[in-house]
Amino acid sequence: MKSKDVTAEAKSSIKPNGKTGASSGLKLGVRGRASVSSVDKGKAIVSENVWKVITFKDVTFGPHEDEVRFRLIHFWEAWNVQTKVLIGIEMLLIDEEESVIQGFIPYGRIETYLRHMKTGATYRLNKFFGSKSKPIYRVAESSVTISFSWNSVLSGLEDSSISFHVDRFWIHGHREFEAGSDLRGDLYDYIGHIKLVNGKVPGDGLLLDESEIAVSRRVELHVQTHDDPVLKFYLWDKVAFEFCEKFKASGGTARVILVTTLNPKRFGGVLSLSSMASSRVFLDGDVQETLLYLSWLDSNLDVASRVNTEVVTKPEIVTLGDLFSYMNHASAKVAWFECTATIDDVMNGSGWYYIGCGVCHTKATKGPTTLMCKKYGKSEIVGVAQYLSKLSVYDHSDQAVFVVLGDAGEELTGKKAAELVERYYEANDIVGEDHIVPVPQAIIDTIGQTRKFIVKLGVNVGEEADSESEDHADESVKTGADGIGSEGVKRAKCG
Repeated sequence: MKSKDVTAEAKSSIKPNGKTGASSGLKLGVRGRASVSSVDKGKAIVSENVWKVITFKDVTFGPHEDEVRFRLIHFWEAWNVQTKVLIGIEMLLIDEEESVIQGFIPYGRIETYLRHMKTGATYRLNKFFGSKSKPIYRVAESSVTISFSWNSVLSGLEDSSISFHVDRFWIHGHREFEAGSDLRGDLYDYIGHIKLVNGKVPGDGLLLDESEIAVSRRVELHVQTHDDPVLKFYLWDKVAFEFCEKFKASGGTARVILVTTLNPKRFGGVLSLSSMASSRVFLDGDVQETLLYLSWLDSNLDVASRVNTEVVTKPEIVTLGDLFSYMNHASAKVAWFECTATIDDVMNGSGWYYIGCGVCHTKATKGPTTLMCKKYGKSEIVGVAQYLSKLSVYDHSDQAVFVVLGDAGEELTGKKAAELVERYYEANDIVGEDHIVPVPQAIIDTIGQTRKFIVKLGVNVGEEADSESEDHADESVKTGADGIGSEGVKRAKCG
């Protein structure tokens, strides 16, 4: 895409370098010429122009010839979740009166402005359109959004006499999130103290499994505010990696967390908060709000140990019917459940194991002479057999298919997959390495057993799973299956 919208003030010519940043003398218009005549639309700002300066509270619906001045708090990409098409760039802006408003740059104007934007920098914007804020996933109180229009002119603000706050948060508590659950409404910020990180209590030297997080693209937290109930947090993608970096820098000892623009949802009847593309993470001493909360926590140490960690990590007890209902929830994401079911059969037509990397359990790929791990880019690895078995199960009213992966298979049979494969080849040394190893008796013997299964529903709930489950083993092992098909539930641990 070629830029159509760059103009520059004659007395302060700037050559864009392609990097995100703010140029103090930069003037951006919409005609793609270094200078324009007075009759051209989208002309550059000249020194004799006097613009009426307004604040965010004065922004109304419709076109504006006025000027707004602000600090850019944050910006992120806006995508259409259905078509996977980039719509534009959304922004969070704050003015000198501490009012916060949402901004928007349409797709066709991204190239013009994005390279000159820098989080924390201050700007002037002349000529814009006040559009109605979207009714879903709103990140600021204002009902108006500042949209960059065809003739908008953006410039860096050099006036040092104007003071802007660095940030302003929209913090709410458990009650507001409870009321807004599954409504796709306003996205509030939340602050509290960390109970668990991926099931572990924070403390000196706590290390997160970064390889697992890279595969699952998420971090699961349990967080509590004061005396409110504990809430589950699911941090996704960039937000998860941002948390990991900050948590690692704290040595695993971070105690307070502030996450912005969280979406409240119910998974298995339990309220949880999920991060969005607009979310940001702050720990302990990052901002004034976390510092104040940390001070309060230090004065109320009994609060930190008030909740039993076994209670907050206990999976929701459900029936197979409940699992199917959850699967049909279009926006459902990762969650853990416990159900009791009887093993009816071992599914035929697919292998019961796969060969994975001995370190990360990612499905190994065949090279010219060796096995390779595509996750770490290693060209020579030791392959180890891992469980990937389909079990038909039922309870009092429903039937499903569980895909048992990795260590769950060992819990079910009491035998490692590698041990069973090795025994077979020892007893049948004339078969080739490509021979299909039949389902071992140790798995067949589980038919008729009633067991408790800890089931993890994956991130693609409601989508049809691939018919060859082993193709997804590299994304599923250790963190659960990547999806749920119409045939049943993936990833079960047995007890």
